[in-house]
Parts: sequence; structure tokens; C-alpha cells
Amino acid sequence: MPPKAKNMGSLGKAIIRDRFKGRRPVEGDTTKIRHTTDIDDGPSWSKLHSVTQEGDLDAFLRTAELAGTEFTAERLNVKIISTSQSAANPFLLTADKEKALLQKHETHKERLTVPRRPYWTKETTRDQLHYQEQDAFLTWRRGLAQLEDTEGLLLTPFERNLEVWKQLWRVIERSSLIVQIVDARHPLFFRSTDLEKYVKEVDPNKVNLLLVNKADMLTENQRAHWAAYFEKNNIPFTFFSAKKAAEVEVDSDVTELEDLPHPATHVYSAPELIARLKSRCPVQHMEHASKGSTGKTEHRFTIGLVGYPNVGKSSTINALLGAKKVAVGATPGKTKHFQTLFLDDETLLCDCPGLVFPSFATTTAEMVCNGVLPIDQLREYRGPAGLVAQRIPKWVLEATYGITIHIRPLEEGGTGVPTADELLVAYAVARGFTRSGQGNPDESRAARYVLKDYVNGKLLYNQPPPTGLNDESVSGETFNQELYDPHMVAEKTQHLVELPNGEYVIKAAASHRQKATAVTSTKVVSLDTKFFNNGQNLAHAPKTTGKFSAGVFTRNQLYPHQQRVGSDGHALNSASVPSGTAAPAQGKKHHKKGKKNIKQRSGKGYDDF
Repeated sequence: MPPKAKNMGSLGKAIIRDRFKGRRPVEGDTTKIRHTTDIDDGPSWSKLHSVTQEGDLDAFLRTAELAGTEFTAERLNVKIISTSQSAANPFLLTADKEKALLQKHETHKERLTVPRRPYWTKETTRDQLHYQEQDAFLTWRRGLAQLEDTEGLLLTPFERNLEVWKQLWRVIERSSLIVQIVDARHPLFFRSTDLEKYVKEVDPNKVNLLLVNKADMLTENQRAHWAAYFEKNNIPFTFFSAKKAAEVEVDSDVTELEDLPHPATHVYSAPELIARLKSRCPVQHMEHASKGSTGKTEHRFTIGLVGYPNVGKSSTINALLGAKKVAVGATPGKTKHFQTLFLDDETLLCDCPGLVFPSFATTTAEMVCNGVLPIDQLREYRGPAGLVAQRIPKWVLEATYGITIHIRPLEEGGTGVPTADELLVAYAVARGFTRSGQGNPDESRAARYVLKDYVNGKLLYNQPPPTGLNDESVSGETFNQELYDPHMVAEKTQHLVELPNGEYVIKAAASHRQKATAVTSTKVVSLDTKFFNNGQNLAHAPKTTGKFSAGVFTRNQLYPHQQRVGSDGHALNSASVPSGTAAPAQGKKHHKKGKKNIKQRSGKGYDDF
């Protein structure tokens, strides 16, 4: 047989050459220009992608690409500049940014005003007054909007309903003493300095008083710092606790009490506060008391109570009256119209609806933690939860809730302070809050519980004054150091226990519990007990008795369920498994005979019968 030709397959090569004919450029031919679509600059789908919004980095790279600028990456030694940015919360400010923002607030604080009621006379008609009020109110709102837009400042969600501000105007006009109630944990945030100016503009004889409610949350030293600040700035103030006053039964006659001198840090009781309010009422208004038809003086004192929602206006009135006369609610806006209540024969109280005055705020998280924004309507929870984790020490959170918060180590970029996710995950796992589906911890639900505990005072943090004793500024950590004493924390929680040697340990930690899952049904429990209980393992060798038990028997161990391990960690074999661990027989043996009422073929022939 002749040998095969070496040059074979020429037909296939000819077809391939014909296919790519004309693709290779001719050398020296400069007349042809390559089309722009032939440039290999990425897949075609990326060119048709619509770009409507770009970040700073994307815009910079796209501009550089259009300009023809190329950037070459160089491999250099890695150097960590800052470890705090890796775990920074994007919804919170750094210390430097917060300090600069507070200085900016101090510069523009005079522009935070309350709407004034236009001047009117007896000749002013109703329609004219209504038009003037609306025009003045729109001018006031326009000024605050310009402050936000031009200066880039964040304001509290102040009241935008003119009818609510009209209630404030009526309370100021009727009252001779205007009591502004603030929260003791952050008095300057809830205080409106322009309101005090407006009271003097209405009548110079009217008097302002700052009632620092919830003063029982402050220590003696903290009240001393705030008292020094108020006295230095000529701010008349009084410490009071509506919750504490409501718990104490008053048996003495209020009318016989006098405003006795007390220390500046004294927390007034309900009778003492009534005497204090009467003593602060201006004398001129006392002399011009109205008289009824009987010629008897109707009332001598008219006291107006104003302030933010949830600072305790209604609770203060209830404590003064000794009975619940005013509805109390956690949602802002419980009191819709101003109410007049007679404290006694000569004292009239005017309760104004809760008003959110224009005030500066650093972040939205601060407004949530101060109780200005409702927690139940909260969508973004990582900012407020991160602020709580920064203010409350880690061990206090663990002792309060009986949980263990696992944080990132310092060598891995951690800061030693729990993040919002680390706190909420630990709380959700301990309480069994899981999402439907995969069963991951429900951080949003846990955030609502933690934030409500912070607003209600279970997690306590008090803001320090700008200047305290000896005109020195105090940091928040130093100001609240006394609150976080282990002895004081142990009195509020059962998870922090004192040992005989004087040390404190956190017991009943959630880390010792099992993983939080849904409630297990009875069928699941019985199934798990049947297949995973160590007391009912099947032996590798069949249970035999008599002369057949001496032989050695082994089974195939290819299946995973046959490769079992004992409680000591060693593999179980036929010798290590006791004979008593075999599964007990479920009843007696039954022989299935089948159905007897149908014809069955035995397979036997006729000769076998």
C-alpha cells in the first residue's frame, strides 16, 4: 500500500484563508483608516449604559477618560493612616467635624427665632389680622429655609402649623409667669432663648423661669455644674422631678408653704415648686387680679407651661394637682389645645401644646436620641444606635441587658467601641428577634427597644454644660463617670453581681445560651431525639446470641451516617458500642399475607397439587 501524502487538508486551509481574506492590512498602505468601533475599549453593553448620577470618584475618572489622561497603578508599601475610618458610622460626625459644627451653631444662634404675632388694634378686622398672621408666618419660615440652604445647617423638625403657634401666643398673652420646661439630660437643646425674648417683647413685666425636669437623673455633682452655668448666665432655674414628686404623697397644706431658701442643686417637691412659682410671679400682675360677681378674687396667679413634647409638661401638672387631670402620651402632640386648670383658688395653670422650637442639631441621630423624632416611625436606625453605643460604655450595655457584645479587635481595625451592628446583633440574638426567611437577627426591631430605653432613661447619659464649676469645660466621659460606677449600675440591674472580694461580674450572659431560633414543634423534637440522641445509636454489628455471637462481623462504612463519633471524640465501632444500645423492637413481628379476597397465582403446575 503506497504511503499517504504528507500535504493533506489543503481544502480546509483554503476555506479558512478565504474566510479571513482582507482582514490583514497591507504593509505600506496608509490609505485605509481603522474604524473607531474596532477599538477594543470594553464590551459593547458598557457603552450603551445610561449614566444619570455619578459620585465624585466616578465623575473624576470619566472626566479624566474624556481628557485622555491615563493613570498607572504603582505597587508601593502599604501604610495604614487611620484605623478609625474603617469602622466609622457614615450617619455620625467625627470629633473634629462636630466641634467645627458647634462653633458654627454658636455664630448663627441669633437667627433661630419663633414667629411673632403681628401688631393689631381694635380697628383691625378679622380678615386683615388673618392675612397679617399668615404673611408674618411665611416670612419666618422663609428665613429659616434660607438659613438651612445657605449655611448648610441642620434644624430640628420645628412646628409648621400656624394654628399651633397661635396657641402659644394666647398662653403668653394670658400668663404672667412663663415656665419653660426642659429635659435635665440636655437642657440647652430644649431651651429657646428667643422665646424668652418674645415674652419680654409682649410685656416687660412678664417673668421667665426655666424648669429643669427629670432632675433625678442627674447626680449631685452634675446638678452643681449646671447650676453654676445657669447662675453665670443669669438664667432663673429650678430643678424638679415630676416622676419623683408623683410617687410621694403630699399631706401638708400647699397654701401654707413658703419659698424657703434651698441649695442651688435642690430638687423641688410639688409643694415646694408651687411656692416657688408663686414667689416668682410679678407683683404688678398680682395686684390686678380679676374679681367675679361676688366681689371675691378669682385668681391671682396665671402660670403658663411651654416646652418640647415629651419633656414632662403634662406630668408636671399632674404632679402639682395630685391627680391625673391631663392626658400623658409618648407620641408628640398629645395636647392639642392649651388647657386652663385651677391649681387652687388663686392659681391658674395654662398648659400649651408641645412645640418643637427651631433649634440646631448636629445629626438626625441626635434628634432621635433626644426624643424629638418618633422612634416607631424610624427608618434609619444605625445612626442613633451607633450614638448610643458611643455614649454608653460597653460593659454597662452588657450588664444592663445581660448580653455579650463581640467587637472587632484593635489589631484588625477596631476602636474598642461597639458599632451599631455589633450592639444590635447581640441584643437581637439574646432576645430571639429574627427576620422571617433565613432567620438572621432583626437589627431594626432591636434598635427600637434600645432607643426607647435610652429615651426613657434606662440607658442614662447626661450632656455636660459648656462651662461648669470653676468655668472649666467638662467632657461627656468625665461628666458621666459617676453614673457608671459599678455600685450604681448593680442597683439597677440583676445581671451585675458583686462577689465577696468586692469585684463585679456580669452573669446570665446571653453567650451561654443556645442560638436564638423559632419555637420548636413536638414533631421536630421527637425526630431529632430519634436520630441524634446518643443513647439510641445503632451498633455496627447485628445483635446475635448463642453460638453465632462469637464471630466477627463488620459493616460497610461508606455512608456518612455510619461514621459516628462518641461523646469523647473517638469513633464508634462494633466493640465500643454496647449491645444494649440497639434500637428496641417496635412490637411483635407481623407476616404480611396480602389480600385474601383476590385470586393469586402461585406459579405451581397442576402436577404439584
